[in-house]
Amino acid sequence: MPVARRTRTVAAAPQSVWELLPRVEPALAEWAAFFAAGAGKRAAAEAGLLRGVSSHEADDLLRDAGTFVGLAESALGIPAQEVLPLASAG
Repeated sequence: MPVARRTRTVAAAPQSVWELLPRVEPALAEWAAFFAAGAGKRAAAEAGLLRGVSSHEADDLLRDAGTFVGLAESALGIPAQEVLPLASAG
């Protein structure tokens, strides 16, 4: 995990990438705060709770996540990874 390797402190408790990222790359601090704030909705979606996130919010989040990944890859010097197409249900 590149972000964890770049932090040189030993934490008493595990930290999320959203807590570590601003220390490694301050330019991504706003993105880290944005995604940390949505952790509850993400957990609800992962648990299969339909009422946690609307389809519009999910579309917005996917778009934002794609933007973030590109910025993070560039800022952290990580080679871009090819995005695989999603399989359609049906």
